[in-house]
Amino acid sequence: MTTDFATYIAGLPRILAGANTLFRSQDGRILLVEPNYRQDGTWTLPGGTIESDEGETPRQAARRETAEEIGLDIPPGALIAVDWVTGPGRPPLASYLYDGGVLTEEQFAAIRLQAEELDSWRLVPQEELGAYLTPGAARRVRAALAALPAGTGPAELVNGRPADAVADA
Repeated sequence: MTTDFATYIAGLPRILAGANTLFRSQDGRILLVEPNYRQDGTWTLPGGTIESDEGETPRQAARRETAEEIGLDIPPGALIAVDWVTGPGRPPLASYLYDGGVLTEEQFAAIRLQAEELDSWRLVPQEELGAYLTPGAARRVRAALAALPAGTGPAELVNGRPADAVADA
């Protein structure tokens, strides 16, 4: 029975999963990090792969990745977006985005970058997100920011667009 179950599990579809945290400054700018491993020059939010094989949850991954990447060990706040991200040459990615809240000047001063993965960080005005992020990631962040004050719960997205609009198309 174990072999049959293992064979069944091995034959199931695969997805990737990642978790990020959205930190803001007092004036509403967004904390972005510049990865040194991306060939397209785009930036991202602190976060990364969920180590699901190790039993890690999305929330745990967001906290771990933030601590590793920028040196801030801050428990993630509310889940503000879930995005189903498709892309060529890889399985779909389930992307979880958590609210990191508004950081203080002291917290920004305490940022220490993980040199193996990141070159720099900066605070970016919301209207400039498209110049730094992939189009889907910029849509995801904007949808999450809209969900925060609305109190509607996490935005459900497909490639950064509202899932219900994509399902109806």
